[in-house]
Amino acid sequence: MLRRYNVLYVITKLELGGAQKQALSLMRRLNKEEYNIFLFTADDGLLMDEALAVSGITVKRSRFLERPISPLKDLLALFEIYVFIKEKQIDIVHTHSSKAGIIGRLAARLAGVKIIIHTVHGWSFNVYQPFWTRLLYIWLERWIGGFTDRLIVVSRYDQEKGLSNAIASENRYSLIRYGIDHAEFSGKQNAGEARQELGIGPDDLVVGMVACFKPQKSPGDFVRLAGLVCQFLPRVKFVLVGDGVLRENIEDLISQYNLQNNMFLLGWREDIPEILSAIDVFVLTSLWEGLPISVLEAFVSHKPVVATDTGGIREVVSENKTGFLVPPRDIKAMAEKVQILLNDKSLRLKMGDNAYSSLGVSYRLDYMVNSTKELYENSLSSPFGKGGKRGFKKRYRLPTPPRCNFLLLGGE
Repeated sequence: MLRRYNVLYVITKLELGGAQKQALSLMRRLNKEEYNIFLFTADDGLLMDEALAVSGITVKRSRFLERPISPLKDLLALFEIYVFIKEKQIDIVHTHSSKAGIIGRLAARLAGVKIIIHTVHGWSFNVYQPFWTRLLYIWLERWIGGFTDRLIVVSRYDQEKGLSNAIASENRYSLIRYGIDHAEFSGKQNAGEARQELGIGPDDLVVGMVACFKPQKSPGDFVRLAGLVCQFLPRVKFVLVGDGVLRENIEDLISQYNLQNNMFLLGWREDIPEILSAIDVFVLTSLWEGLPISVLEAFVSHKPVVATDTGGIREVVSENKTGFLVPPRDIKAMAEKVQILLNDKSLRLKMGDNAYSSLGVSYRLDYMVNSTKELYENSLSSPFGKGGKRGFKKRYRLPTPPRCNFLLLGGE
């Protein structure tokens, strides 16, 4: 009987996001007769109960792993992961999210793990950061990428961005897109119930967004969008699902634009399929992205999308076919596109159906899981690490940090 391999997933916090959903989907569906599954994450999180309910996985909750940078806590978290890897004799470390990606891969390297894999859910650096902060993150990604066996990207945009910034060689990248469970989002019959619960009438037009209240998602622009649209269509309702550090700012903007009767702040919700079934148009106001899973979920829910043209969104949103793309922070242009859809029901329905039909098999949940499993198997069966360039024995020594060539910092 073949022994089971030990796989450790490391993710900063179990919030309601694409990285967390993808990781939990993998842990839930990997064959437990082939793999022993372990999860290392922060002590709390909206999806913690869901993770604990997954049969056959061991969850390690850390008091030290958290999103804000804290040198002492980060060092303690690194040591904690290192000890856990040694205790559980981990064969594969698969990290998700930027903070866990750095600390988790470094701990795996120090512990001599055979296979180190990281999924890029959007890079840790972006053009909105201060120049030196961005350079630091690029340097860290280059260094850690130097001993990462595989970098999984969810969009071609992220692969191109990584290569243009000299992060690992091309043969280390694997494109595995987010997989959506179509059955979970097929409940159009729940639209009436969801609207009734929210206090929205059956004939009201509804615009929705699902996003964390943080600068990346620019949720304040959603409120500004609502203010513009309501000047022409005063009865439109706006549903904002999420929460975060910008909550107070959002509430102030709602008062400023007198949107108390139009805007619904729902906080974090686990009934996203039902809420998506209740809206007419989905909006995303992000400033930077990898590939937002919320757009894919809207597509599977037969909803047209108006989104900012950033990251890998262009790879799924087809202009005038499945939705509209506008430049980040161009609220006026976004409001115009939203009004076009709100004023034309037949166009909304046509684009929504186009959106659903446009997602090929590579966006299916089973395809994502099987592709990841195949990547694990190929990595484990290979006699060499580093894409076939160096053997495992040579990999236990930490590499010299790579020299940064700042001429390669374009590619945004």
